[in-house]
Amino acid sequence: MRPRFIPTIASQSLGRAWYHRLEDKLELCSKYGFEAIELFSEDLEAVANSLPASHPPPAAGTSFVGSTERHESQLAAADYIHGLCVHYDLEILCLQPFMHYEGRVDPASHEAAIQELNSWIKLAQRLGTDLIQIPSSFLPASECTGDRGRIVTDLRQVADMGLHADPPIRFAYEALAWGTHVDRWDTAWSIVQEVDRPNFGTCIDTFNLAGRIFADPASPSGLATDAHDNIRGSIAKLRAELPLALAKVFYVEVCDGERLAEPLIPGHEWHDPDQPARMSWSRNARLFPFEASGYLPVVEILEAVCDAGYTGHISFELFSRTANRPEKHVPERHAQRGAMAWRKLVEHMCWDQQTSRHSSDLLRNRR
Repeated sequence: MRPRFIPTIASQSLGRAWYHRLEDKLELCSKYGFEAIELFSEDLEAVANSLPASHPPPAAGTSFVGSTERHESQLAAADYIHGLCVHYDLEILCLQPFMHYEGRVDPASHEAAIQELNSWIKLAQRLGTDLIQIPSSFLPASECTGDRGRIVTDLRQVADMGLHADPPIRFAYEALAWGTHVDRWDTAWSIVQEVDRPNFGTCIDTFNLAGRIFADPASPSGLATDAHDNIRGSIAKLRAELPLALAKVFYVEVCDGERLAEPLIPGHEWHDPDQPARMSWSRNARLFPFEASGYLPVVEILEAVCDAGYTGHISFELFSRTANRPEKHVPERHAQRGAMAWRKLVEHMCWDQQTSRHSSDLLRNRR
C-alpha cells in the first residue's frame, strides 16, 4: 500500500477569528478537499463567546469541580465544534497553541499554566482530538529560563498529565524560529528524546525550521549567515536522525515565506521594537507552498522528512496579512490557495496515486 498523506489546514489559515466565523471556515475546508484541521484556540474562544441558542453552556461547576462560566462556555463550544466537524467529515488533528509553558521562572506562573493545561486537556477530549501542540516559549528571558534540566522537567510534567488523562493526551513540541531558548528543530528534537514519554513528540514545521537557519528577514539578502550550508546540514540531520525515532514526529507543517523587498528593520512597516524580526515576518508573510515570492527550501525539507519514513498529516499553517483582513471573500480565497498548493505538492511529491477521500482531480477543479 502506498504511503498516506492527509491534507490538513490550520483554522486561522482561512482568516482570523475576529472577522471570520469558524462555521464558514469548516465548510470551506470540506469543500476544498481538506480532511483535517488544526484548531487554533482563538477560533474556539470566538465560538465560546457567540454560542448558538441550540448549545447553551451549563452553569458554572457543572462539568467539573470549580469550573467557571468561561470553562463551561469553552466546553460547550468544543462540543459544538466537534459536531460541526463530524457533519463536515473533518478530523480535528490538534488544539493549538498552548503557549509560553516551559521554563517559567515564577512558580505561581508555572502553576497557573498547569491549571490552564488541565482545562485544555478537557477541551481536547470534548473536541475528539488526542493532541495538543506546545510551541517553544518566547517569553522575555527574564521570565523563562533556558536551563535544559528545567525545560525537560516541565515538559515531562505535562506528558505525565497527558498519560494519566482518560483518554490519554499527546503533546507535539515545536521550535519557533524566534523562541527565547529553543529556536531550532534539532534542539526541540533532542528535548523530545530526553523527555522520553510515549505521548510526547514533535511537530516539524518547514517555515520555522528554515526561518531560523536559512532565512533572516532583517538581512538585505533575506538570508542568514551561511544559509545554504546550514540548510544542507540540517536536511542531512533530518535524514539521519528521524528514522531512529520516527514515531516521535507527530505531524508536519508545510508553509513558505516571502522574500521581502526591504529588510525588516526600524522603518519597515512591520517592524515592532517589542518583538523579533522573524516573528513580525512570520505574522505577515507566510505563504502556501509553491506560491510566488516564496524562497524557503520547504520542499527539500519535506522530502527529507518523508524519505525518513514519515506518513500522516501534512498541514498548512498560514499566518499572513492577507488572512488578517475583514473582507468576506478572505476565507474562500485562502481555501482556494490552499487547495491549489496541495495539488502542486501532491504532484511534486508523486503522491497522486495515494488512496484518499479526495482525488487530485477534485482539488484541480476547485481552483
